[in-house]
Amino acid sequence: MPSQADGASLGVLETAALLRELTAGMVASDDFDDALDHLAQTTRHALPGIAWSSVTLLRAGEPASVAASDPSVKDLDELQYGADGPGMTAIRRREIVLSEELASEQRWPEWTPAALARGVHAVLSAPVDIDDHVIGSINFYAADAGALTPAQQLTAMLLAEHAGLLLAAVRDRARQAALTAEIDDALTYGEVISQAIGIVMTQRRCAPGQALDVLRTAAEALSIPLPDVAERLVASVERDRDG
Repeated sequence: MPSQADGASLGVLETAALLRELTAGMVASDDFDDALDHLAQTTRHALPGIAWSSVTLLRAGEPASVAASDPSVKDLDELQYGADGPGMTAIRRREIVLSEELASEQRWPEWTPAALARGVHAVLSAPVDIDDHVIGSINFYAADAGALTPAQQLTAMLLAEHAGLLLAAVRDRARQAALTAEIDDALTYGEVISQAIGIVMTQRRCAPGQALDVLRTAAEALSIPLPDVAERLVASVERDRDG
């Protein structure tokens, strides 16, 4: 990779090459966790001075998963779920968070000592919007204080926005694949599930996957097995028809 004039940020060609590498690996994946791992490994080389990188996610407001270029920072990211850290701050505020020198950082009193103990002396976190249910941050860690600067924030923001779009696409593919598998599994319960799916499809004018999702939501809300929900629905429709 060509050297930078000031070492502060990537040039246009380097950024384009990084985005191509990121895109190629993620569009080839149908597994969301694999895509996260590729993102963490690729962004390790995103900015001069970075020693490690990670991805922190929240799903429906709850801790979801962490992917990291190194196990030590994965543990560090998981610590953020219990003790506030730069990634969680970026997620909460929806803005870039930078600490050029963690030794003098006051914002995260529990997280910062753990970071310093792992050799992290600077951090830059950028929020990632994936969809209505999943949000997160990409976190860049440096071993040297001052290695991450405000000049690198634009590149970090660009990477985060691009990664969010790619992760949303992977999540959609994974969700559709999982839904198909769920339909197949549901049909193995027997004819009553098939009948219930057909009823919901007719009532709501929706696809089989959406109909199954309606049944599953009802089962969770009522705290009863899916087959029982299906049997109740079929029985109710038959009573209305006979009446």
